[in-house]
Amino acid sequence: MYEAVYPYPVGDATVSRFAATLDRAGYDGMVARSVTSADDLVGAPDAPEDFDVVDAVEVVASDPSSAAGAVGSRRPETTLLILRGGTPELNRFAAEEPKVDVLSAPMEADGDVNHVVAKAAREHGVRVEFDLAPVLRKTGGPRIRALRGLRKLRELVEQYDTPYVVSARPRSHLHVRAPRELLALGEEIGFSREQIRRGLREWGVLAERNRDRLNDDYIAPGVRRGRYDPDDWD
Repeated sequence: MYEAVYPYPVGDATVSRFAATLDRAGYDGMVARSVTSADDLVGAPDAPEDFDVVDAVEVVASDPSSAAGAVGSRRPETTLLILRGGTPELNRFAAEEPKVDVLSAPMEADGDVNHVVAKAAREHGVRVEFDLAPVLRKTGGPRIRALRGLRKLRELVEQYDTPYVVSARPRSHLHVRAPRELLALGEEIGFSREQIRRGLREWGVLAERNRDRLNDDYIAPGVRRGRYDPDDWD
């Protein structure tokens, strides 16, 4: 299972500190959001051995027009491309853009997701994010609205079989919650344990798929450059 974090300078903890904390908590890897390129993660000091650190760019834009330019320019340089939602227009743009891997925080601020967005995300392979951060770190009205938004999003995802990821979106190593804690939280707010587990695993599935596509031998799904070897298909 993976968590998707905001390391320094966006957040308050370094990649190394996040990696060490998540490794101790029981995660297999992490997605480092808003990292400029994969080169920034090479040889990260003190990162645990065998702990997977995935580079990601999270595009934050005010409207679909500016989002389109940023997505096009940043897509070639990163393993995962995430687009921050939060308005109906941005949510729909992300769901209809195959270059986007994840629609982040779709219910944030004035955001909303309807059946059109849910179906478009499924058709284009865009994962929508279940953002657990407000449930963990807000109180009162904002927390109630976040719970209402998660319930609506969950119902749409279930109805239209929309792909998804789950994250608590930590900005500090102190925000990290172990997988068992997120599984328990999910049960309390209407998810099954398997739904939360699947959403945490999906980050790793996306990273593996995209790394495979970045390989020079990749041409298309199921098509590779080079000599055919039956062992590759076992």
